[in-house]
Amino acid sequence: MPSQLFSPINLGPVEIGNRLAVAPMCMYSGVDGCATDWHLQHLGQLGYSGAGLVMVEASAVERRGRISHGCLGLYSDDNEAAMAQVLARVQRVAGDTVFGVQLAHAGRKGSCHPPWLGGKPLADGEDPWQTVSAVADPFDEGWHSPLALGREELPALVDAYVQAALRAVRIGFRVLEIHCAHGYLLHQFLSPLCNTRDDEFGGPLHQRMAFPLAVIRGVRQALPGDVALGIRVSATDWLDGGWDIDDSIAFVNAARDSIHYCCVSSAGIAARSPIVIKPGFQVPFAAQIRKATGVVTRAVGLIADPRQAEGILARGEADQIALARAFLDDPRWGWRAADMLGEKAHFPAPYHMVRGKSWLKLRDEINSEFTP
Repeated sequence: MPSQLFSPINLGPVEIGNRLAVAPMCMYSGVDGCATDWHLQHLGQLGYSGAGLVMVEASAVERRGRISHGCLGLYSDDNEAAMAQVLARVQRVAGDTVFGVQLAHAGRKGSCHPPWLGGKPLADGEDPWQTVSAVADPFDEGWHSPLALGREELPALVDAYVQAALRAVRIGFRVLEIHCAHGYLLHQFLSPLCNTRDDEFGGPLHQRMAFPLAVIRGVRQALPGDVALGIRVSATDWLDGGWDIDDSIAFVNAARDSIHYCCVSSAGIAARSPIVIKPGFQVPFAAQIRKATGVVTRAVGLIADPRQAEGILARGEADQIALARAFLDDPRWGWRAADMLGEKAHFPAPYHMVRGKSWLKLRDEINSEFTP
């Protein structure tokens, strides 16, 4: 029986060669939002990882929307030029791999160090910046206090997303994803644990959704018809009184006419959440959203085995699978998955000597001999 994982999928107008995607992963290695040679190497190897789609990490729509000094952005001409150069060079060797980019704004979770330096807020003398959010409450104890965005400021932020999207299209990205998850700005408007505003952008669910939906619709209207648009949501805050799966379903349904897919993650609105981490722990949320909305749905979160990914698709729990850490651990994960499932994955022609059956047989024999 043909593999589901290696069957094609359409994200709206964009055909993807298989259902395996590289999830967007912050690498904290840019310079004032600009991609560097590091990204050339990083995206180059992911471009021939066997995944049909590679999503470039969260890219800030304005400078204060970065998480850290090292985060990518699409808020300036320099950002656009740097990423255009990287993508053009990567695409020349990546064959049919499709590249997308995630558009983001960190909100109150910005102005901090990268994870390997502790992830804490920047101190005086470390060039911190004023963060913004739905309200003036900090993310956690010891974090910067954000400024609450006034209603008169929100149209300019919608335009920031639109301008970043237009930059992405000019660069050559064919899939755009609006980050509404992980406790960043749009999630800060969605979650009742953060958004306690008393105007038309706070309070009941339909009002908390208003600004994120304005962003999504504004971007959709600005995009040409041959570019796919998706969103990433946190299906639940994992906390009593927080954003939950029913809210997520309502949000995806409200956005359905403007999007081509939804990537389903969870959490991020609070520093501590009682999440039960286990393989595929977010897949049930993807399954519920897919069933309730009919929107093409991507599952992500501790999916690392090809048979696990295949099973999720075969059971109809998602339409697409995204991996993050598994691809950092093994940039050829897609090749291994294809071998295991009896399928073929794209690879550069000069690597032909390790894709034939003779090498695979020898490799397995060697591994067997030296495996305790």
